[in-house]
Amino acid sequence: CEQICWYCGCNTGAVGRPQRLDVYRAALAAEIATVSARMRGQVTSVHFGGGSPNALSPEAFAELCCTLRQRFDIAPDADWAAEIDPRFFGRAHAYAFARAGIGRISVGAQTFAPLVQAAIGRIQPFAKVASAIAEARSAGIDRINLDLMYGLPGQTLDDIAATVAAARRLAPDRVAMFGYAHLPAMLPRQRQIDASKLPGAEARFWQRALAHDLWVEAGYDAIGFDHFARRDDSLAVAARAGDLRRNFQGFTDDRATTLIGLGASAISQFDGAIVQNEKHVGRYRMAVLAGELAGVRGVVRDAHDAAAGDAIERLLCDGRIDVAAIAARHSTTAEQLCHDPALLDELEEQGVILRDGWNIAVTPTGAPYARLAAAAFDRYRAVS
Repeated sequence: CEQICWYCGCNTGAVGRPQRLDVYRAALAAEIATVSARMRGQVTSVHFGGGSPNALSPEAFAELCCTLRQRFDIAPDADWAAEIDPRFFGRAHAYAFARAGIGRISVGAQTFAPLVQAAIGRIQPFAKVASAIAEARSAGIDRINLDLMYGLPGQTLDDIAATVAAARRLAPDRVAMFGYAHLPAMLPRQRQIDASKLPGAEARFWQRALAHDLWVEAGYDAIGFDHFARRDDSLAVAARAGDLRRNFQGFTDDRATTLIGLGASAISQFDGAIVQNEKHVGRYRMAVLAGELAGVRGVVRDAHDAAAGDAIERLLCDGRIDVAAIAARHSTTAEQLCHDPALLDELEEQGVILRDGWNIAVTPTGAPYARLAAAAFDRYRAVS
C-alpha cells in the first residue's frame, strides 16, 4: 500500500521505494509459473486483493495481468475484479485496469466522517472517492463495490447515517458493511487508535442495524450478515436462488469449487484441503524463487470437515439450515455434525436463533451474530 491505515487487518506493508514492489512482482511471477505448471482446468474468475493492487503502476499492473493470461487457461468471459485505494486511483490506473479486463472494483471508503477518518489514519474526502469511481466508470468499469465500516473510534449513529447517504450518491452495485475488529496485540498498527473512543457492543449493534435499515430502504437486498446488493446484481440474484456462496473473500456468486491464492499469505481452497502461503515476504520470496510452492500451513479436510463446511456456509448464506438433511447428505448424523450444542442452546435463549428440532434459523436481530451460530459446527474453533 502507498500508506498504511491504522485500522487495517490485512497482511500488507508500505511501498516505500518502488524497488520493493519490483522485487515482490518478480517473486509473484515465479510463483505464478510454478503453480500454473501444476494446474489443470480453466480459470473462471480473477480477483486482485489487498493491500492495494493500485500500489502497482498502471504499466506494472498490465504486465502482471499479461503474465496471468500467458500462464493460466483463463476463460474468455472470466470475471476480473480488483480492490482499490481511491486515494491513489486516477485516470491512468482506471484505463490500465479496464484494458487488462477488470470489470468490477471494490472501493475502500470505510467512512465519510472526517473526524472518524482522522481517528483511523485514513483521510480521504468524499470528492476523492467520487472521482475514483467516476474515472473507473468512464474507462468502462461499470460494476462498483463499496466497502464501509462500523464500530470505528468516535463513530456515531449520525456518522453512519451521513456516510450511507453520501455512499448512496455513488450508486454502488454492492456494499459491504464490515465491523471493525480491534486487535492491537496481533496488529501493532492498531495501537495508534484510541481504544477509549471505540463504540461498545450495544452501540455497534445499533450502528449495524441503522446501516442495514438505510440500505434496505434504498432498495438494496441484504445479503448474508454484512453485504447489500442491488436487486439486479448477480449477488442478489444468487441469494434469492439459494446459490450464494462464501469463501475467504466474503459472499460471492462464484460457483468455482477451487480457489487458488497467489502471493504472500494468500489462501487456497481445494475440495480436500485449505492451504495458506508463507506470510513473511522475505521467506515467501526465497521459497518461490527456488521454484517451491509457498504453502506453509493448512488443513486436510475429511468427510466431517466437508459436512461442517456445508452447514456453516448454508447458515451464513441463507440464514437457516436443516442440520439433519445436511448430515444425511454427508452420511453422518446431526448430533455428530454439531460440535457445540450448548452454544446453540445459549444463542436460542438470547434470541439469536430459532430452532425447531434440527431446523435452525437466524433471527433478524441475530443476524450480526450469525457467525457465532455457525461456530457451533466448527470443531477447530477452540484451537484456531
